[in-house]
Amino acid sequence: MSSKTLHQIQQEGLEVLVDKLGPADAIRFLQIYETGTGDWTTDRKKVLEKDPEKIIKKIMARRKKIPAP
Repeated sequence: MSSKTLHQIQQEGLEVLVDKLGPADAIRFLQIYETGTGDWTTDRKKVLEKDPEKIIKKIMARRKKIPAP
């Protein structure tokens, strides 16, 4: 299996967008798409909880607050 270059991936992605959405909607999608900023690899260490027990407790507490449908 060979790796694709970023350019090849970009070209294939654009082809898929145009094939699926049509040229006009593909352009509209690209106009509204934003890549964002920051470094998620670094930021997630600050944002995400590392202790599974704490995560479970938070989920259970939230479930108690929000009634099931």
